[in-house]
Amino acid sequence: MTERSTKKRTSTKTAEAATTTAKRTARRSTRTNGTGNHTLVIVESPAKARNIGRILGRGYTVKASMGHVRDLPKTKLGVDTAHDFAPAYLIPRDKSKVVKELREEVKEAREILLATDPDREGEAIAWHLVEATEPGDKPVRRIVFHEITPEAIQAALRNPRPIDMRLVEAQQARRILDRLVGYEISPLLWRKVKRGLSAGRVQSVALRLVVEREREIQSFVPQEYWTLDAELAKREPAGRGTPATFVATLSRVNGEKPDLKDEATTMAIVRALDGAVFEVASVEVKETQRRPAPPFTTSTLQQEASRKLHLPVRRTMQIAQELYEGIDLGPAGSVGLITYMRTDSTTVAASAQARAREVIAQRYGPEFLPERPPVYTRKAKGAQEAHEAIRPTDPARDPESIKEFLGGASSPRYKLYRLIWQRFIASQMRNAVFDSTAVDIDAGPAGGPKPYRFRATGSVIKFPGFLAIYREGRDDDSLDEIDREALPPLAPGEPLDLVRLLPEQHFTQPPPRYTEATLVKTLEELGIGRPSTYAPTIATLQARNYVTVEQRRLFPTELGFVVNDLLVQHFPDIVDVNFTSKMEDDLDQIAAGEREWVPMVRQFYGPFHATVERAEREMGRVKIADEPTDEVCEKCGRPMVIKLGRFGRFLACSGFPECRNARPLLQKVGVTCPQCGEGDVVERRTKKGRVFYGCSRYPECDFSSWEKPTGERCPQCGGLLVETRGGAVRCATQGCPYRAARLERTA
Repeated sequence: MTERSTKKRTSTKTAEAATTTAKRTARRSTRTNGTGNHTLVIVESPAKARNIGRILGRGYTVKASMGHVRDLPKTKLGVDTAHDFAPAYLIPRDKSKVVKELREEVKEAREILLATDPDREGEAIAWHLVEATEPGDKPVRRIVFHEITPEAIQAALRNPRPIDMRLVEAQQARRILDRLVGYEISPLLWRKVKRGLSAGRVQSVALRLVVEREREIQSFVPQEYWTLDAELAKREPAGRGTPATFVATLSRVNGEKPDLKDEATTMAIVRALDGAVFEVASVEVKETQRRPAPPFTTSTLQQEASRKLHLPVRRTMQIAQELYEGIDLGPAGSVGLITYMRTDSTTVAASAQARAREVIAQRYGPEFLPERPPVYTRKAKGAQEAHEAIRPTDPARDPESIKEFLGGASSPRYKLYRLIWQRFIASQMRNAVFDSTAVDIDAGPAGGPKPYRFRATGSVIKFPGFLAIYREGRDDDSLDEIDREALPPLAPGEPLDLVRLLPEQHFTQPPPRYTEATLVKTLEELGIGRPSTYAPTIATLQARNYVTVEQRRLFPTELGFVVNDLLVQHFPDIVDVNFTSKMEDDLDQIAAGEREWVPMVRQFYGPFHATVERAEREMGRVKIADEPTDEVCEKCGRPMVIKLGRFGRFLACSGFPECRNARPLLQKVGVTCPQCGEGDVVERRTKKGRVFYGCSRYPECDFSSWEKPTGERCPQCGGLLVETRGGAVRCATQGCPYRAARLERTA
């Protein structure tokens, strides 16, 4: 028997022992508490309920609330601004059946354990569950765990606690603030611009970032500049073969940084170097080290999944939710593969680090282990340390061993788990070690002064360390030290042969447009929003037609420009980065018990409401200008433009009303048609405005679906997976019961 199989058996026995202990704890709890016959555990999702129920076994009943069971009303403000901003919560119609069933379960239970997610939103859901199910004098306690494993759940059972009302109040304050902003500004936008628009604290700041970046690009004036490289060759004795060549860049002229502003200046130096000799002036070799990136937080996971897997942030969070809540691993049953995926902490449990060190030593050798487990600290503004980083629940469960259960090598589920696993294992490994070389080369006439200095740099990996498994992605095209080639051995005073001079013209570039990943990174750095808000914020910008996504870049629409400009003009505080960031700090203080939520909301609402009233008087009606396109009307030959109608953007002839040609603006969803395999799945609308999805090759291909295809296949029957209106994922094949986790909830 191999060492690896022995480790696997040991791990399995450990998990079985922990499960047995959890079940024994459950039976002991049943015998020693109250008069009921079982303990009711309430979680948010069915998948989570199934996995926890399997772990707990007899004595426990586990039910799902399907997210929030109470909320503010949709058709009115629902906040009493005259009486301490008291919220008027109600049970939504689509949750009445769930609440009724939970109330029946509460009546039959001996005690209730609330095992909702370990964050402010989960704490608030737990509180709402108590308010909605009315348990009376039955004991109600809160348990928290960051991974769905027998060990974590056993520990949670040993440490129940009351609901933390500080966290509830922080979430409630956020919800009320967002309701006040949305319900007072949005109707104003409806009257002054167009129905169906919305504004929000985080959403509006994100829009401002995208719009201002676009205006930077539009106003940018490129500046010409040149570089001058020299391809040089090391002199080799006769018969030694082709000499090694390398490239050096002009770095100094007479000791000053060169100002190569145009072709004339550059070519003057090229002419001056005609017949020049090149000689090594100095060689500096030093050892450098690179530390691995910390394990993932929510934002860094979203960024890296976008860079490496090209996943939208919303899709990343959906898949991460599935990995957290549990994946069916065949004989092993359903297993939670990663820790909780909404976190801004890089903290790692000591037990997980110890397990990772075993894996590293076994797979790569003890030389890849640092002397002690590394510690990572967060530098992002407003970071919380209550959670763990995102990591595998069992570091020994490598991606290859469960590839078939994750949908195969091409499945986004497999790719995302592999990314999380690699990042975590790499974070626990030794630094990479490089030998970095910098060579200065002087050039000038033979026997005379050499006013031109060129510099060449090279790098050699001396010890790969964490690079043996993982390398972090980059948002730009800048040269990484890892990509530098090694230089040939050189010594001071050594003459070199010039192969050729390489003058090259360049132009300065404007700042790049945001991708979803870089926008998330910027929001986090500025302290805007929290882990649960990034994905729904970006989704809302797209849903409201404020931005479009082209080649993975965010472009503001004309509507986005108009709405942003109105908000900046009339509500400067709402879209001010520092103001919004300060509000996040205030919410953190409420969560920490350092501030009361009602005075904080009152301090905001007074000036805000006065601003809304003033804007109502001053703000005039705004017309949305048509967006030009490169398309030509097939009926009259005039340019086609993008207009904004009742059901969103569409193409129309610029010759309206003389020419009334119009057609849908096909919005691709990033999925190939599952029926013909040639067209793209695009979003369409019925005559009554209902959204559906069809093939871009219609009528040649008549594929259509009311629900959005995900591009993946059902792991149970191989059928098409679709995203439901409520954000869950299900199999479209009639009779197939497969259903996966919901999409990330809106904060």
